[in-house]
Amino acid sequence: MPTRPSYLPLALLLGSLLVGPAPSEPLPAGVDPVTEVRQLLEGDFTTTEQAKADKDFVEVELHLRAIWPGRSDGPWIYVEQALVSALEKPYRQRVYQLVRRPDGRVESRVYTFENPLKFAGAWREPKRFDALTPADLKLREGCAVVLERAADGSYQGATEGKGCASDLRGATYATSVVTLRRGEFVSWDRGFDAKDVQVWGATKGAYLFRRFQPTEKAP
Repeated sequence: MPTRPSYLPLALLLGSLLVGPAPSEPLPAGVDPVTEVRQLLEGDFTTTEQAKADKDFVEVELHLRAIWPGRSDGPWIYVEQALVSALEKPYRQRVYQLVRRPDGRVESRVYTFENPLKFAGAWREPKRFDALTPADLKLREGCAVVLERAADGSYQGATEGKGCASDLRGATYATSVVTLRRGEFVSWDRGFDAKDVQVWGATKGAYLFRRFQPTEKAP
């Protein structure tokens, strides 16, 4: 397994949930899609159930917290992902910006920032990001996930085209397919080379994070 683990496969049945969008549903009156997506995203998720059921799965924690609540160009969400065996050394740290598109879909833009390990564990103390502003972030062009509300109330979406650059293990671009539903974050990230051959990521399907209650920080 590489230092930064590949995204974990889930059973083919769950993976099939992400093959093609479900029919869209008009938003109920007064419902803001950006607010709905933020509520589905914020919180703590883990693959522990997966890992206990199948030794091929690794336990991973995913934490998402709103930052900069006073800004009008958000919501902005800090994202931290780490192996349960190395929570102090997350292998993915990002900031998402949620923006409503003119067609009503929600675009989750992806940003990186310098010295991310300095902010390891900041999901417990989001105010640590008060030391930064959006000007300190770098947009990952082409990596936004565009989400649409499905008939079952979930949000489903993906990156668009081949514009999300990646050089991991010989890749030239990456794709991401996501389903958000209450209590679950289902995702499938993959990297492809210039000939569209998959070179990293799960091969069987998506992996599943379930919402959980993290333990208190150790003294």
